[in-house]
Amino acid sequence: MARSSQTQAPRARAGKQVDNEGLIPVLARAVREVEGAAQRGPVSPANRTKFQVIALLVREERQRAKAAPMSDSDRAETLKRLDGVATILAKTAARDTSLIALLESDKGASDAAKALRRRMLEDAGLAEPEEEAPPAPATSAAPVEKQVVPDSVRARQLANPFLAPDFAAAAYTPPVPARRLSNWELIGPLFKSFEYGSNGSAASMELPVPSDRDRYAPSGAELMQHQAGFIESVQRGHRTFLLADEPGLGKTAQSLIAASVSGSYPLLAVVPNVVKMNWAREVALWTPGRRATVVHGDGNDLDAFADVVVVNYEVLDRHMSWLRTLGFKGMVVDEAHFIKNLTSQRSKNVLSLAASLRERNRNPLMIALTGTPLINSVEDFRAIWQFLGWIDDKGPRPALLAKLEETGLTPADFGFFPEARQAVVDLGIVRRRKIDVAADLPSKRVVDLPVELDDDLGRSIRQAEKELGARLLTRYKAVLKNRSTDARSVSAAERAEVVRLVAQAELDESKASKTGENVFTMVRKIGQAKAALAADYAAQLARSVGKVVFFAKHIDVMDQAEAVLARRDIKSISIRGDQTATARQKEIDAFQNDPTVQAAVCSLTAAGVGLNLQAASDVVLAELSWTAAEQQQAIDRVHRIGQEVPVTAWRIIAAHTIDSKIAELIDSKASLAARALDGDDSDVTAEGSVQLAALEHVLNQAIGN
Repeated sequence: MARSSQTQAPRARAGKQVDNEGLIPVLARAVREVEGAAQRGPVSPANRTKFQVIALLVREERQRAKAAPMSDSDRAETLKRLDGVATILAKTAARDTSLIALLESDKGASDAAKALRRRMLEDAGLAEPEEEAPPAPATSAAPVEKQVVPDSVRARQLANPFLAPDFAAAAYTPPVPARRLSNWELIGPLFKSFEYGSNGSAASMELPVPSDRDRYAPSGAELMQHQAGFIESVQRGHRTFLLADEPGLGKTAQSLIAASVSGSYPLLAVVPNVVKMNWAREVALWTPGRRATVVHGDGNDLDAFADVVVVNYEVLDRHMSWLRTLGFKGMVVDEAHFIKNLTSQRSKNVLSLAASLRERNRNPLMIALTGTPLINSVEDFRAIWQFLGWIDDKGPRPALLAKLEETGLTPADFGFFPEARQAVVDLGIVRRRKIDVAADLPSKRVVDLPVELDDDLGRSIRQAEKELGARLLTRYKAVLKNRSTDARSVSAAERAEVVRLVAQAELDESKASKTGENVFTMVRKIGQAKAALAADYAAQLARSVGKVVFFAKHIDVMDQAEAVLARRDIKSISIRGDQTATARQKEIDAFQNDPTVQAAVCSLTAAGVGLNLQAASDVVLAELSWTAAEQQQAIDRVHRIGQEVPVTAWRIIAAHTIDSKIAELIDSKASLAARALDGDDSDVTAEGSVQLAALEHVLNQAIGN
């Protein structure tokens, strides 16, 4: 939110009277109120909003003070007073760690936050600037690529130029009466309800018990009990689902049979490129009477008369015009966590298609598939809920709002969180874990294998880590000096605040820089240094226990691994991001069916989702991911239905380097999904990226030395 070019009124009086003028006294009073509330117990939604607005205005006022014409002494005094407010914010966030995320500079502000900001500026006697025009909603964003209309689509349009209208879609839906929740900001409390409202219960709607699960399965195939329960719910009329079963429990099959029993054809499936050929196979397997077509490139070989249209995210933008008008009655988004960034073109396209589909159908089948719906934050739900039509960019839509009104509670009432969480769950969240529904599925374990990097590259990595720590420490001391704070007597709260600020600045610079040493180049070098050791271990596994899957993030690490395996006479296949879908499927088939192929060397991003590699029972993770979800997805390419023996993932860790800390951090992030979806009551790791936490670790080590 932009600030006005106006500055505070000229200082007409000297001395302590000036201390009561302007914005800083308003911020000081407000921050004391939030601090007091945090000391009494959990911070209410209203005080969370106030906390965020104070942080926002402190940043704005600090920038204004640095740019405004004033004496050096006045500027120093102003910055010192702002630091005092910031210190109280940091102490409050240390008491309630869920507030830390609200300190992020790119954290979006709700309508309630914007209104509070205006009031605080008015109290300070500052003119409020004109409101900026709001950004266009994601659902109305125009595709940026040139549109194409395949010949097959034109043929279908000519064959049926008048799409049969769905008169039910135009039926009048009375708005939800504005009652107790009309003036409440509800999206934040809804997200918070998944952190604190579980009461030990899993986030999964109650599903009916199917009378005969075999009636849904095609001849020669068999559904598991948990799959049949989902299909029975669709059969009884439920139409929107976040199907968040753990990877490997057959989500694709459930969504395809759901379309069959609900008659939701034609069906649109938006999927990652790596699995779109597999989707066509699954259509033939689970709904053999239906035809699937896969959109490649400009769609020249598309069959627009097919029942299921499969399109990958990467080519979606050029096909938006005809996809909006083909008359789909159902839509499935596979690996739906791919759309969590609402500002990305990918998300805008998906949400635009979903909005078009709802305009033409009163009750379409909408399914979001992902075994890892939460990557960094509970707010990762936002785009998925918008796709399903449960919320929009302003708040809950009528169906959810009506359920919240039925509770008779507001976010300020005791008991609101569990009731709100259940209201969302009942709209269609389905979450089953392997341990609960697939008792016959073998267990899995992750084993860390520390390796010593004692060559020249290993020594250079450790030296680079020391130099990074020294650079961060220099910045840390400079910040304290600017604040006139003695590094030897700095409080724990202020130290944590400054460490975070320095780490965030380093991370921002690292992401923007194409050259120089930073945390990303360091981690890549660690991967290169581990490559031969990890590949050698994979070769040992292949010879002793059978087929093995080797995962790496970078092409050069994959190249090294393939070279090592070849020297060990281990025949391998490769799954990479630059392969065509046909070539990739050929490699997968060879690994699954050819007994002479002993290893699969896979890209963590290209092969980490949607693939079935259960011919192996051992996985080697040569490079660490930045998220627990990505690591879990890779392991679950092997640990899935069809696996007959226990699965072991061997994680290669470079000892005495930042690699060890990254492993620890990504393990701790796994608790977020456990708490939000599975009813786990363990403490949630504070929000924030693993990259940032790793840099904080490096700096804290340097401070401690």
